[in-house]
Amino acid sequence: MCAPHRLTVLVVEDHPDTADTLAALLRLHGHRVAVAHTAREALATASDDLPDVALLDLRLPELDGWQVARRLRSEVDGQRKRPFLIAVTGCGTNEDRWRSVDAGVDLHLLKPIDPSLLTGLLARFGGSITSPAEGGAGQMTNES
Repeated sequence: MCAPHRLTVLVVEDHPDTADTLAALLRLHGHRVAVAHTAREALATASDDLPDVALLDLRLPELDGWQVARRLRSEVDGQRKRPFLIAVTGCGTNEDRWRSVDAGVDLHLLKPIDPSLLTGLLARFGGSITSPAEGGAGQMTNES
């Protein structure tokens, strides 16, 4: 099964099994995927190759996902396309959702996420942006 537009997706998740499963699902749907297990790894990966979409776990060691979202937003200048940020988290209170809005997260989804919901969202989103080959975000080299 292939996505209408192949997206570069950064999966930020500190639990390796969860990250690997999510990455495998996205690759099955034709997306290029990089995985980061820490916030610092995520920021370094995004700095090298800005993704179209970042899936952020919010409860990370050291820096949390909200801090990652803020930094991703602040690093994007007028010359670069801004990534679509999706929180994929167990943090589901109203306060958590408001923190996501404040951090610049575009969509707040609760774990466990329905795989068909996520792949459907990415397929719809992919149809509305320019793919990397057409001048969008750079190719991601940190494939896992």
